[in-house]
Amino acid sequence: MVKCEYLKDVYIVKISGDIDHYTSEIIKKEIYKNTNRYIKDMIMDLSDVDFMDSSGIGMVLGRYKEVKDKDGRLALVGVKGNMERIFNMSGLYKIVSKFDSIGQAFIEWGIYNE
Repeated sequence: MVKCEYLKDVYIVKISGDIDHYTSEIIKKEIYKNTNRYIKDMIMDLSDVDFMDSSGIGMVLGRYKEVKDKDGRLALVGVKGNMERIFNMSGLYKIVSKFDSIGQAFIEWGIYNE
């Protein structure tokens, strides 16, 4: 459901399945359980997420606030279908970047995946 790893000092969080009230709490715990490092920049890969409700938006906003407080960045990749509409309507894209891929985020952020 959640796989977390560092790549070029960016914390990559790959989520699969549904994001609802129950799973959003699990995701938050997994993000911090799997790291002992300082999280500044984070990319959430949602390409394998099939459904997200308002709890998912809250979870994303919470992660945004945490990285912003550390002068970091949050990006979303793989957003599709219903989630795209929800993020547009909520105004989330005004504060969180969206990219087609992790590689595109790295290029835009000036980080090159070697």
